[in-house]
Amino acid sequence: MKDGAVEVNLYEPNDPCICMTKQSLSNWLLFLLLSLVWGSSFILMKKSAEELTGWQIGSLRIFAAGVAFLPFAVFHVFRIPFRKLPLVILSGILGNLFPAFLFAVAIEKSINSSLASILNSLTPLFVITIGTLFFRVRAEKNKVLGVLIGFAGLVWLTLSRGSITLSDVGFTSLILVATICYGINVNMVASRLKGIDGFYIATVSMSFIAIPAGLVAAQQQVFSLFLYDSHARAAIFLTILLGIAGSAIATAIFYVLIQKAGGLFASLVTYAIPIVAIFWGLMAGEDITVMQIGCLSLILFGVWMANRK
Repeated sequence: MKDGAVEVNLYEPNDPCICMTKQSLSNWLLFLLLSLVWGSSFILMKKSAEELTGWQIGSLRIFAAGVAFLPFAVFHVFRIPFRKLPLVILSGILGNLFPAFLFAVAIEKSINSSLASILNSLTPLFVITIGTLFFRVRAEKNKVLGVLIGFAGLVWLTLSRGSITLSDVGFTSLILVATICYGINVNMVASRLKGIDGFYIATVSMSFIAIPAGLVAAQQQVFSLFLYDSHARAAIFLTILLGIAGSAIATAIFYVLIQKAGGLFASLVTYAIPIVAIFWGLMAGEDITVMQIGCLSLILFGVWMANRK
């Protein structure tokens, strides 16, 4: 296989299709577990943001995940071909480091956790768009139509918030950039890192990106807050939980699911994430409007159309 000449097939990794009746029970159990873990991540970020800044949440989240995986990474790094190591690190940057900061800052400043989860459901559309443009995935008519429908849902969602400020657009854009990072990462893992154990990818990538995350956490005085600020300590514990469960464990499951069931199927976990996140948002007293539910429905319809056989 020559570099730059990879024919990508995100849709049929092991089986002839990704229909429910064709998937193994283990794949669907992993899918449901991811939905619960990542769907709960948004409310954890929102609660942490009551005492911490987005930069503090993002850095501590990744640092905690990397430390948790470090004992495994010490052994797994030698099982990864040296020429693939830069791609593994890049996967950590695109799939975890950048999105952790982007989501945390957006939720701290402007976006409620339920709305962030709805915007996150655009990830499969970016998986398809980026796969078509850069990874030689064939663009079928229903996929193009699905992308357009999903984009229409996003525009409607933005307009439904009433008066729109440049700040609103800016913080919404942060989450869009995060979903683009996810789209690139899913395609890269499914095509360029095929054959490497998903758990190896997760542990090694997370441990490497924990280094810059730890430096940012120190610069943001996270460790000092833990020692001397009792009010911030509970938020720090929530962020550590977010890092270990929502980043470390969930990322390992996600990479395994990509390689077992394909990148596109794995990205469809964003179908279920908003349901879990909206439930927690309602429990926390967030304002969820009928209009936002309608926008979510339109976005998910676009994702379904883009992935329909």
